[in-house]
Amino acid sequence: MKKLRIVLSLLLSLVLLVSSLPLALAENAGRALTDDDFLTASGRKLVNRRGEEVVLHGVNLGAWLIWEDWLNPYEQATDHYDVLTKLTDRFGVERAYALMDTYYDNFITEYDLDEIARMGFNCVRVPFWYRNFYYDDEGTKILNANGEWDFHRLDWVVEEAGKRGLYVILDMHGAVGFQSDAPHSGKGGACGLYLKNEEGEKNRRLTKELWTAIAERFRGNPAVAMYDLLNEPMCDVDAGEVKRRINNEGIYTELYDTVRAADPDHIITLECIWTAAALPHKWVKGWKNVVYQVHFYQNSNFIFNLFVYLTRLYYFDAPLFMGEYYPHKTTTWENCFNTMRKTHFGWTLWTYKATGHGMWSSDWCLKGSKDGFWRAKIETDSYEDIALKWGERQRTEIGFQDTGHYEANVKAFV
Repeated sequence: MKKLRIVLSLLLSLVLLVSSLPLALAENAGRALTDDDFLTASGRKLVNRRGEEVVLHGVNLGAWLIWEDWLNPYEQATDHYDVLTKLTDRFGVERAYALMDTYYDNFITEYDLDEIARMGFNCVRVPFWYRNFYYDDEGTKILNANGEWDFHRLDWVVEEAGKRGLYVILDMHGAVGFQSDAPHSGKGGACGLYLKNEEGEKNRRLTKELWTAIAERFRGNPAVAMYDLLNEPMCDVDAGEVKRRINNEGIYTELYDTVRAADPDHIITLECIWTAAALPHKWVKGWKNVVYQVHFYQNSNFIFNLFVYLTRLYYFDAPLFMGEYYPHKTTTWENCFNTMRKTHFGWTLWTYKATGHGMWSSDWCLKGSKDGFWRAKIETDSYEDIALKWGERQRTEIGFQDTGHYEANVKAFV
């Protein structure tokens, strides 16, 4: 054991030494992004077309387009799929989606993007799920007034973020059929993306259809930093099962090839999530212009540092990104930021704001509420009451306060 610790210490010291070499970083400082700001992966860095390194540091827009009960103002439902099903049963499809649109319109606005830029961040990660674009599990598309597939919310956030010098990471948080059993994919206990039957084939086909449309839509857009193919696939299983489902069975290869056919230029990020060695090296698969992504929610500085350094050591020839993390308990903000800075990890905090309950509305967010929030009772509240609870009260400038984390813990490291 002593020898193992010595070897690990030497390896981590070597990684730290190599990774801490000085670099010239690009600064957008709120300037609108242009074609020269388009990002690509070069070695272990992200660089723009001016040849400058760009280290992404930002926040997730969690709780906006895909919901979880501890983040969002609802009760009497288990997950976003259940919310949508119950609202549709009670009020019909059109009125159910109108209620959700009320929430979407108020939860993230131009005010929020101004705030995020003012804080000094340079990117936002935008989680979404397939039901933002499909009415059902059979692929009935949500159309706009022109009869075209409706992507206006992604259009809006990419355009408005780009004006403020913010890059956007487009994150498929919930694929058709769901890529894990966790409710944050949209529906708990419903991991059907990998099924070896007609249903699984349909789920993969519709997921690829959606990614094709998104990649075609944002091809060449410099405000899009990268496409996040699947959020936390198989997140609640061990590394061996992750490898079997997303590597050996080829879902990442299918999605990578799908996006590359529609957009050969944007970065693609692949999630190994909790385990540094969960995915193959890019040269094994022939993947180009990729970023490996991990998430971290443990409670030890030692474990955090070990995890970050070992990931850097394993994926020695690719850029790395901490797509979700939040220091808590014995993990400290200062340690996390310093370790990621030394190893050149980009990062996005989880999350910018939330309307959750108890500790969640403050301890995991930069914006929360000391007074709590009205929580819509999905089964019993009237249509008008739900619309009221999901209306202007959800606007940051009206119903939220700073939790104090930014000034105390984040500001010095942005």
